[in-house]
Amino acid sequence: MKLHEYQAKELMSLYEVPVPEGRVAYFPYDAWMVAMELGFPVVLKAQVLTGGRGKAGGVRIAKTADEARDIAQELFGKTLVTAQTGPQGSKVRKLLVEKVSSIKRELYFSITIDRTIGKPAVIASKRGGMSIEEVSELYPEDIIKIPIDPAVGFLPYQIRRLKYDLDLVEQEKEISKIVSNLYKLFMDKDCSLLEMNPLVVTDTNHLVALDAKIEIDDNAIFRRKEIAKMRDLTEYDPDELEARFAGLNFIKLDGDIGCMVNGAGLAMATMDVIKFAGGNPANFLDVGGEATPDTIAKGFEIITRDLKVKALFINIFGGIVRCDKVANGILQALKTVEVKVPIVVRLTGMNKEEGMEMLKNSGLAFSVAKDIKEAAHMITQITKGKSQEQQKETTKETNKKEK
Repeated sequence: MKLHEYQAKELMSLYEVPVPEGRVAYFPYDAWMVAMELGFPVVLKAQVLTGGRGKAGGVRIAKTADEARDIAQELFGKTLVTAQTGPQGSKVRKLLVEKVSSIKRELYFSITIDRTIGKPAVIASKRGGMSIEEVSELYPEDIIKIPIDPAVGFLPYQIRRLKYDLDLVEQEKEISKIVSNLYKLFMDKDCSLLEMNPLVVTDTNHLVALDAKIEIDDNAIFRRKEIAKMRDLTEYDPDELEARFAGLNFIKLDGDIGCMVNGAGLAMATMDVIKFAGGNPANFLDVGGEATPDTIAKGFEIITRDLKVKALFINIFGGIVRCDKVANGILQALKTVEVKVPIVVRLTGMNKEEGMEMLKNSGLAFSVAKDIKEAAHMITQITKGKSQEQQKETTKETNKKEK
């Protein structure tokens, strides 16, 4: 779960991390009033859950009241298109208005989970204000990485190392307090990422978190009710949000082959197989281990709502749940949800034969595949408008080439 910058700074303030004076605004007039209260110059920052806002024109400085009013009116309702949002962009519904800080130096600081060691790690650099990926590519020698053992925490000698590597000897007490409190925040709130880019040294030689990003581990939200309340539902795709409330893991993509799978790993593999077969998946959808008629019906409803979907691929592994039970769930779901596109089903695992027999004898126009490779070729050919005879010939030719 991602937090907006203003929300991240609110949390940091609770942990005594210095942030610029500012306030979030929900309307242009409100932004203008905040700017007048803070005094000029001020910076107006679009609050969208994506990086690259500055390059997309979402961060602007106003030196007068007229500029603040004009910028606020321009930014509210604007769709910011960044490398992370894709061409659809993200609509600006909130602005963070802050007092401009004097900047002497810009640093980078973050705490994240290092998956290679299974522990938190501090990543820092003297080159702040640019993406850490760009720094690691152009200036790898300037990347500082410090693994942290959760059993003992962020130790004093590690903080001293950070102080010297970032040339913060003059700010020794400040940096010690800031990084210690940030690590406490990271652990207390079950963060998966905590980032300040930049963390600046001001003209008065003090440290300020000029920008902030926090991401919370979704698996820990159930025990962080105060954090769950901060989720901005307007930033989510309506279909993805509906799926979340229904207990489904759904992500919309740009293809034309709808996918319904049980298990996240199998869902990823299914999308890969479709791509290898020349198709393009329209979504990621994990209906969970049980795949009940209700979850399957909701999955049908959400997938077929996308008018780009030309066919539906159901790929089920009967491990936790039997294939015949899933087949029955599919048939029950189709009684409540009308699916007008062709359906290809591949079942494997426990009671596979019984499940396939149920589908074949249902009287419905299923295409039942014997394995995932055949299913992928079948669904791809359907979306390309080929008949069943042409599909069989294509599958035979593909099998010959692979042999």
